Amino acid sequence: MKDTAEPQYEVAVIGAGPGGIAAGVKLRQAGIDDFIVLERSDEVGGSWHENHYPGLGVDIPALAYQYSFARKANWSRVFPLGPEVKQYHVDVANRFGVRERVRFGAEVDREEWDDDSGYWKLRLTDGSVVTARFVISAVGAFVRPKDEVGIPGTRSFKGKVLRPSDWDHDYDLSGKAVGIIGTGASAVQIIPSIAPEVGQLTVFQRTPVWSLPKPDFRIPVALQRVLGVPGLQPMLHGGALVVVDLALRAIVGLPGGVVHPVMDRFDAVCQALYRRYLARVITDPATRAALTPNFGLVAKRPTLSNSYLRAYNRDNVTLVTTPIEKITPTGIRTDDKALHRFDALILATGYEVFSDPETYRPGTVLGRNGFDLAKFYNEEGLQAYQSVSVHGLPNRWTLVGPYSWTGSGWHAFVEMTADHAVRAIGEARRRGAVWCEVRKEAADAYHREIHRRGESLRYYLADLNGHVPTYYRNSQGDSTYVRPSGFFEARRGSRRFPLDDYRYQVPALAGASS
Repeated sequence: MKDTAEPQYEVAVIGAGPGGIAAGVKLRQAGIDDFIVLERSDEVGGSWHENHYPGLGVDIPALAYQYSFARKANWSRVFPLGPEVKQYHVDVANRFGVRERVRFGAEVDREEWDDDSGYWKLRLTDGSVVTARFVISAVGAFVRPKDEVGIPGTRSFKGKVLRPSDWDHDYDLSGKAVGIIGTGASAVQIIPSIAPEVGQLTVFQRTPVWSLPKPDFRIPVALQRVLGVPGLQPMLHGGALVVVDLALRAIVGLPGGVVHPVMDRFDAVCQALYRRYLARVITDPATRAALTPNFGLVAKRPTLSNSYLRAYNRDNVTLVTTPIEKITPTGIRTDDKALHRFDALILATGYEVFSDPETYRPGTVLGRNGFDLAKFYNEEGLQAYQSVSVHGLPNRWTLVGPYSWTGSGWHAFVEMTADHAVRAIGEARRRGAVWCEVRKEAADAYHREIHRRGESLRYYLADLNGHVPTYYRNSQGDSTYVRPSGFFEARRGSRRFPLDDYRYQVPALAGASS
């Protein structure tokens, strides 16, 4: 029997991090007030609420890490620390009336499109169901911490286990023997923060990381006042975006015969300069050699820190590059049969990322006629029209989707994709449509073009630097993390995409569509 009941909400937003807040603000600005934001945690902010490990902070200047509609002039530092960044998101959510629409403790376990009723059923882990006409998935780039770190015996360790996403501040590290697995962005911040207080810190490194000086300092009140001058921050941020835009356009726009040799030379020069930098910073030659990357500067996420590399000069910090055989009840055994005993073990082993097909679980996002997003991504490769919509998923958009990041700050990026979703929803409402869905021919044509333009990125990530693990290259060998276009082109595409690239189901036409 056909279900004629109306959904509980017109729009459901999944996630109350930076993307979810942006979507909520954009919906309200468009006059769409019947929406709910479903958040698995107990506060807004996404990663900035869930992560609170020692040393947490942004790795791009605050000038580029804020919303265009809520610029903040009185940041305390050029690169603010985690608590200040979290508070900024809480303040923005309150200021624009988004936080009052958030349902906390609501983790979506399954999204099901109901063909008969023409709306989404969102099944939560507590057994309840939320129904909505439209869905905006604002889940971030780092979807969930990796449960399995790929090392035998992980669960056997009897000491204290800490994770960047689940840090226990009540546990006193003073004088303890601590091991940390991983040298990614979180570890780069944690290691120098805890090194002065622990008794012994042993870092287990699989791949060295580029760690460049961080031009950070406290922003004096006088400079905060200058940054508050109307129009100044947008001008400065816009100038930075132009530089990044031109660089990305050059990479994807010029022929491979021109770009590939430049990439080769760029990597060689950067590695030579970095070796000179390490020689000035690291005192021990063996440690210096182990910390030297054999891959390009942007093949793996580079980091910024003034203290990470210098932490290895401390007598109580040891770097281990011998592969780990297993984790034991008392510590870590490496392939050379050495046993490293610890009181505490930090697992900084990364996240499942939006650009990997394995991140999408079969049966969790089911669209029209049983369309399964995970099956589609695993069989056909990650793809989405303008990075936000997939044929087979009516009335649904993803703010962080395939080929989405354009080198901008995170907020500029999620604002851009939210603009697309809200524009499509607005057009469906204007036409009185029950649902809208991107046309297959439009989605296919977009993917063919974006894949063609990503040739040089694939060369850099899969050929020139194919030996290094990086989430910029997924398990299918594709560079679906980065959109091979400039920021401004991507923003125009989100704001001005042809409305007829979508099909609209209008009930007044007795089953016809437009």
